[in-house]
Amino acid sequence: MEAALAALPRDLLEALAAGRAARAATSAGGTGAEQGGNRRGRPLPSRPGRLQQGARIDLVATLRAAAPWQPLRRRQTPDRDAALLIRAADIRLKRFRETSDRVLIFAVDASGSAAFARLAEAKGAIELLLAQAYARRDHVSLLAFKGHRAELLLPPTRSLVQTKRRLAGVPGGGGTPLASGLQLALATAAQAKQRGLTPTIALLTDGRGNIALDGTADRPKAEEEATLLARQIRLSATPALVIDVANRPQPSLKTLAQIMDAPYLALPRADARRLSAALGEALES
Repeated sequence: MEAALAALPRDLLEALAAGRAARAATSAGGTGAEQGGNRRGRPLPSRPGRLQQGARIDLVATLRAAAPWQPLRRRQTPDRDAALLIRAADIRLKRFRETSDRVLIFAVDASGSAAFARLAEAKGAIELLLAQAYARRDHVSLLAFKGHRAELLLPPTRSLVQTKRRLAGVPGGGGTPLASGLQLALATAAQAKQRGLTPTIALLTDGRGNIALDGTADRPKAEEEATLLARQIRLSATPALVIDVANRPQPSLKTLAQIMDAPYLALPRADARRLSAALGEALES
């Protein structure tokens, strides 16, 4: 035992913890978060275990484990007339890997003169993504931030009909409450996790926030609050994506993406198809 302990690295536990944190931070890429179970999902190789409440026995694997020992067991218990002698060590239990549904949370900047075009392209991208949602087990959600606060326009859904109805005639214009948008996106992601979904935040904007959380026009305070919320998104291990739709890439948005530990994409004049393709590629990476 002492020799084995001496061979283990001193930082083994720290490395294992770091690995778990990294996997949690990337759990929404490609597929939803995975969780073990014995009821449904992708089948995994069975493993030895005890028969207890809720356990599901893998009959074929159990028989396969017991078969090689039958001659020896019959010699040891000649008075037994059973066709097959099963021991507790032979029991094999079924396992499944269940994948949770994903939800893509659009946080769209609906402020300024370009708000109408930006919202229109975001709506188009949502509809294109939803058209493939049933095959990929995806949900989408939309929130817009403008004026003094952010507003949840579409809770997580897979219904294309409901989405078109909710998105019709969404107004735009006014200030840029970026911090409020990030706060609502983080809250929406937390609620999605409670429902067993795997959220990803997609932020679409063309500039810096100028409206603080209290609704006042205070650019320095608004930027400080946006930075704080970006850190909270990173600490929550929620994957995110920052899409810069300004005519010229904004360094402040690239910095915000780095704070969130999120990919940064500059897509000036992005139409719905380019936006949908970029989001789909980010989800599958």
